[in-house]
Order: sequence, then C-alpha cells, then structure tokens
Amino acid sequence: MEKISRSCNLEIQAVPENLNENLISLLKKLCETIKVPLEDIQIQACRRVAKMNRSSKRPRNILVTVSSPRLRDTILSSYMRYNKAHAKEPLNSSHLDLQGESCRIYMAEHFSPECKILHLKTRQTASEKNYKYVWVKYGRIYVRKDDHSGAILIKNEDNLVRL
Repeated sequence: MEKISRSCNLEIQAVPENLNENLISLLKKLCETIKVPLEDIQIQACRRVAKMNRSSKRPRNILVTVSSPRLRDTILSSYMRYNKAHAKEPLNSSHLDLQGESCRIYMAEHFSPECKILHLKTRQTASEKNYKYVWVKYGRIYVRKDDHSGAILIKNEDNLVRL
C-alpha cells in the first residue's frame, strides 16, 4: 500500500528555500533543464514537506505528485542521464536561477520513512564493505559489489548482515 500510494511521487532534495518561492515554476525550470516537457495539467501537487530530522540544516524537501508513474520515472531517468552527461557540474541550484551559493540538487522516488532508513543503512553498510553500487528502483533497494557481480535485493536489515 505504501509503495502504491507513492507511485506518482518524487522527492526533490537540497533546493534552497525562499520565502516567496513558486514551487511549480521551480519544478518546470528543473524539468526544462533536464529536457522533460511538463505541462501544468501533469502536476497534481507540489509542496515542501516537514523534515524527518528537525535539527538538520538542509532545506525541507519538495514533494511532487505527477499524473502517472510513467511520467515520474521519465523525470527520474532524465535527471540521472543529465547528471551522467554533466558529471563535472550535475544539476544544481544555479541551473534553476536560484540566488546564493550553488548547491547540488538531488531527486529520488518518494520513500516511506522505513524505506529511507533502510536505504541509509544500506549505503553505510555498502561503504563499509566496499560495495561499489547502491540504487533504488521502483521502491526496491539493490547493491552490487562491482561491475562484474550481480545485483542483490535488500529487503530488510537481515539482508545487510549477510553482505
């Protein structure tokens, strides 16, 4: 149920907050930058959400609900392709014409709090055990030791112990 209810959502992280910001315009500028055409009718909601860790200095995340899971996946894959093609200068606040110091912007599927915690623990464990890749696809977390090994699905913390 958690995954299905979030299937049209994406989360944009580390976008500097501004008192008079227009999140729809910001989203459209972001999509223009990564070359994804986006019409107003395809945006069902766009809002800032509360922080999981209130003491964090990072800006609140932007939660976007689009019209279909396919559009969400198109936006996410275009974001990944953009960052891969522009490895020296991945998507950042200057691409969105935001004032202030340039900071990198991240985009991901919208996870449940439990999945976010498991993803964090997976990244930490993978780093400790020298795994090269950690990624999430359709709400599932995967790791891979190197370019020649197979993907391992991480369903829970017990799977991390076995890495």
